[in-house]
Amino acid sequence: MLRRFYDMTISLAAHRHALPALGAVSFAESSVFPIPPDALMIPMILARPRKAWLIALVCTLASVAGALLGYWIGAAFFDSVGQWVFDLYGKAEKFETFKLTYNDWGAWAVLVAGVTPFPFKVITIASGVTGLSLPVFIVSSLVARAARFFLVAAILRRFGDPAREFIERRLGLVFSAFCAMLFAGFYAMRYL
Repeated sequence: MLRRFYDMTISLAAHRHALPALGAVSFAESSVFPIPPDALMIPMILARPRKAWLIALVCTLASVAGALLGYWIGAAFFDSVGQWVFDLYGKAEKFETFKLTYNDWGAWAVLVAGVTPFPFKVITIASGVTGLSLPVFIVSSLVARAARFFLVAAILRRFGDPAREFIERRLGLVFSAFCAMLFAGFYAMRYL
């Protein structure tokens, strides 16, 4: 079943509408969607390594645009939508204490969350609700997301065929590692 899903994702990644779909996933992930865009970005770069920079650029720009939506949710709709997202990730109780010192370290929080498996949407919403400087937020988001997505693109572009062969030979291991990173991000959100 995993092999069939992988093959389907690779063929979908080569589809002519894959780039807009990646943009939509990347946008949504920065504000409310739980699945990181890497799930589509990686197969897209493996399917078309010559388009790695374009794929990373679309992913970065869409992610920053989605981060602005997350910021707006925090600033304007925290009591409804933002609170729901924080409840979903188990961060509602700790948020009041967190909010008092957030803006002192907000730029760093955006940078760290932007490059790690930590759910970025929580930081985008927190930035809006605490009133983190919008220019600081945008620059931090852009730097973090570009670093993350362009690094992945560079690695896959450089080691495309060997990386693809490695993934295809050890699909179960790679899938398990991806899931472990995803769950580690959720765990970090819940208990840190």
